[in-house]
Amino acid sequence: MALVFRNPESMLSSSPLTAGVTLLIALLMFGTCFAVGKGRHRYGVAAPAVTGHPVFERLYRVQMNTLEWATMTLPCLWICAAYVSDVAAAALGGVWLVGRVWYAVGYAKAPGLRAKGFTVAALAFGGLGLLAAGGVIAQLVGVK
Repeated sequence: MALVFRNPESMLSSSPLTAGVTLLIALLMFGTCFAVGKGRHRYGVAAPAVTGHPVFERLYRVQMNTLEWATMTLPCLWICAAYVSDVAAAALGGVWLVGRVWYAVGYAKAPGLRAKGFTVAALAFGGLGLLAAGGVIAQLVGVK
């Protein structure tokens, strides 16, 4: 299958799948915030403390780790959509999202259950980054 690189000028209006995945990522980030707030109440961890009950601490780490990875993933997602394909970006973004949910649910249960979801999300991020970089390089050197 040959990659067909896109013209970045029409990115926003022609990337509805990527936009949908972006909204789902925002929903995931909201969900992790909500879980931390609920955990504060349930386990008696008053703000601004971020330590206390072990389950709360895991919920907090899920939120922070998801935020850290989302700040790297979202630009790669949209660069991939602009320079490569809406479908490719959305597919890898969807895999990233599934991995992050798997990570979050696993980590909330027990720290040892986070690794598989983390790995899936990290591999999807790597794919997005490589495709995005390839698309930008192709544009720079004039490959269509």
